[in-house]
Amino acid sequence: MIKNTSNKKSLSLRRQPFVFLSLSSLAFLLILIRLIFLQIFNYESFKKMSDENRIRLIASQPIRGRIFDNNGNVLADSKVKYSLIIKPQSVNKSTWERHKFGISDLLNVDSQLIQEKYIDGLKNQKLSVTILDDLNPDQLIKFKENEDNLFSFEIATKLIRNYPYKSLAAHVIGYTQPVTDSEYKFLSKKGYKLNDLIGRTGIEYVYEDLIRGEWGGEMIEVNSIGKFQRSLGIKPAKQGNDIELTIDMQLQVVAEEVLKDKKAGAIIVMDPRDGAIKAMASKPTFDINFFSKDFKPEREYKRLFNSAEKPLFNRALNAYDPGSVWKIVTALAGLESGKFPIDTMLETKACITYGSQCFREHNDLGFGVIGYEDALRVSSNTFFYQVGYGVGVDEIHEVSGKLGFNSLSGIEISEQENIGLVASSQWAEDGRGWGEPGKTPWVPEDIASMSIGQFVVQVTPIQIARAYAAIANGGYLVTPHLVKKDGNYFSDKKRIKLDFDPQNIQLIKSGLRKVVEAGTGQSINFGVTNLPPVSGKTGTAEDGEGGLDHAWFVCFTPSEKTELLVVAFAQNTPGGGSVHALPMAREILKVWNENK
Repeated sequence: MIKNTSNKKSLSLRRQPFVFLSLSSLAFLLILIRLIFLQIFNYESFKKMSDENRIRLIASQPIRGRIFDNNGNVLADSKVKYSLIIKPQSVNKSTWERHKFGISDLLNVDSQLIQEKYIDGLKNQKLSVTILDDLNPDQLIKFKENEDNLFSFEIATKLIRNYPYKSLAAHVIGYTQPVTDSEYKFLSKKGYKLNDLIGRTGIEYVYEDLIRGEWGGEMIEVNSIGKFQRSLGIKPAKQGNDIELTIDMQLQVVAEEVLKDKKAGAIIVMDPRDGAIKAMASKPTFDINFFSKDFKPEREYKRLFNSAEKPLFNRALNAYDPGSVWKIVTALAGLESGKFPIDTMLETKACITYGSQCFREHNDLGFGVIGYEDALRVSSNTFFYQVGYGVGVDEIHEVSGKLGFNSLSGIEISEQENIGLVASSQWAEDGRGWGEPGKTPWVPEDIASMSIGQFVVQVTPIQIARAYAAIANGGYLVTPHLVKKDGNYFSDKKRIKLDFDPQNIQLIKSGLRKVVEAGTGQSINFGVTNLPPVSGKTGTAEDGEGGLDHAWFVCFTPSEKTELLVVAFAQNTPGGGSVHALPMAREILKVWNENK
């Protein structure tokens, strides 16, 4: 028994070196595998981490692209803001005192303040410290004249958005604001930096990717404790692309000028052949430069964002009751349905009863027996009540859809646009947007209101412009646009041929010509010489929200081979379209004709 135990101990002792060698080999193999993994497979990842620890970027801001009108006038550009800075870690200490007192005397800056900022920059290992922000021209010139003796200091530039004409075309151009903390979380992946500018509305927003450009900067190498070692090179910032608009500044100026005495309203000037917007104005408006200020006064901020006047609201793209300018839609519905053909003659009356209400003629007398042309000329209500009631709501709804109503116009700044409302029997059956389905059916009173553009019809000035352009250009629905696109707006995708009988289009066009020759719009020629023939339509609309009446006037010229269309809208301005809206359009036609 003693011998057997001794043999076991001897065997165990002989195995110990083998076990130790095996464990050591395994450990070494694991370490080797780990090293191979780190050196080969994770090389790029660790190299990136290393570079991020030793390389810093002093960023240089890109210049946003400019925005021009169609004649090359600058509507938006970038303005340079100059600041005096030091790079504390690269300052030559042997010359620092001399330079510090030199800049203090030259620019009248407290030398102690400069010293404090310098020490703070060293202490906190800052790569750049601002000594003076927003230098004025005199300070900048003084520095440039003496910079050879002040090389401890540098001029840093910051770009801010600048709008030379302040409020001109504000709703079209839009504005920029700094990127917020919450936005930065996902925008950083697209190259944005915290407080970088980004377009919020208008062209600035829609064409952000084209306008913004790309950041550049200087690559700085630092050591393990963050101290400057050397510059690794400079990558210039890439300027953004310029944008050329279809806007004509002269027409834009007069469009905004004619709105000045109105409480609120909008003007649209458009080429009806291709939809190019020559002017788009909305009142009230705002100075776009407000958004470029570092400090924004509370009073100005409240006027923009909390005011009941809503100056940021683009009324050219908002929906209102159209009144009589809608009558061309009812006329087309009557003609296209075949129920009221071209030779239709109807007796107009003082009023016609629908449901429980007598709907009046605007002169309280009637105009006798008349056809389409004269009905448009005198803007008869009772003529169009009969046509509308005869064809029905859904026929009017269908025709209006072909003319571009109840949908977005296609204009680039659609984030500001309202599709409006053109009622249908289904809309009423579904609850009218506020009631229970089946509890708010279509009633006779609705069709009378709809026939003359009241209450169950809400449209935008840009939609009215499209519809009248289709009459002016012989039956093409155009896409309104603000940016030049080398003529492709004459393509089939941008100009839709409407399936209306050309004779019906021509009849309405003749009626609109009579409006100006001997009807409610004849004052368009007062005080204007050599103006080509004009066609148009006045409109006075009750405000469905309970406010004062709206005033409308739409016109195009020349009546044949039309080149220009104007929509003038005065919100809550009682007195009639011929009194308040027509004179605005006349001033625009006058300037256009003089320039032409």
